Amino acid sequence: MERLIRARSNGKFQQIVGPGTMRFLDFARFQLQKGESHAGRFEGREAVLDLFSGVADVAIQAPSGTVTFSKVGGRTDVFSGPPVMIYFPPHSAYTVTAVSDRLDAGLFSAPSKATVPPALLEGSTVKKTETGRDNWRRTVYSALDTSTPAERLLAGETLNPPGNWSSYPPHKHDRKNPPNEAVLEEIYFFRVKPAQGFGFIYTYTAPEDPEGFSNVFVVRDGDTVLLPKGYHPVVAAPGYQLHYTWVLGGEERRYGAWADDPQHAWVKNQ
Repeated sequence: MERLIRARSNGKFQQIVGPGTMRFLDFARFQLQKGESHAGRFEGREAVLDLFSGVADVAIQAPSGTVTFSKVGGRTDVFSGPPVMIYFPPHSAYTVTAVSDRLDAGLFSAPSKATVPPALLEGSTVKKTETGRDNWRRTVYSALDTSTPAERLLAGETLNPPGNWSSYPPHKHDRKNPPNEAVLEEIYFFRVKPAQGFGFIYTYTAPEDPEGFSNVFVVRDGDTVLLPKGYHPVVAAPGYQLHYTWVLGGEERRYGAWADDPQHAWVKNQ
């Protein structure tokens, strides 16, 4: 599996992580001009739409009925405010139409048998947390969390100030070890401001993992990193804000079901 996927040239629709690449998750990005639409249908999968920038009309035909969310979104970019996301249950047909001059959005999905309605996740539904301290303080937005009925997906965004770390202390969620850790794979989609900047993500496994790895990836604006397992701390280069949309999907649906690297967990107690 290729775990670092470089940003591609702009296109109306880009399948960045195709079905079957990971055990649970896939990811597509689409960029539309005003009046353009993107339509699709999910059969045995649930999905979450993250409106990175722009305004959209979203029409959904779900088993529970037809719903339209009008003029949702509105951010200039991912650095200018909290996310607006939409949850699609399985067996939903949808059409996303750009209302603003440009629309940039990501669509993530995972296998599901959920029988729940679509949900618009915005405003007070999105939880903002300032977590960590010192140079590992960051802002975390949780949008699709366990307060919204679904079977597998959890989704949100993290914003690193310049030079700061996140996903720190390093943590992983690749072993069934209740009640502390669950098997959850993850996708990170990165943006950088200014766009010529960069950051790093250090991906590594526990020493006892028989199929272990240890890699540092340089991440730039528009890159995607696949996290099937392992620890995955992130740092932004000085002078550059680093943002990533994170989406989790796995055997259980529990936010916070992870294990800190025991070598570095002590920083929480300073």
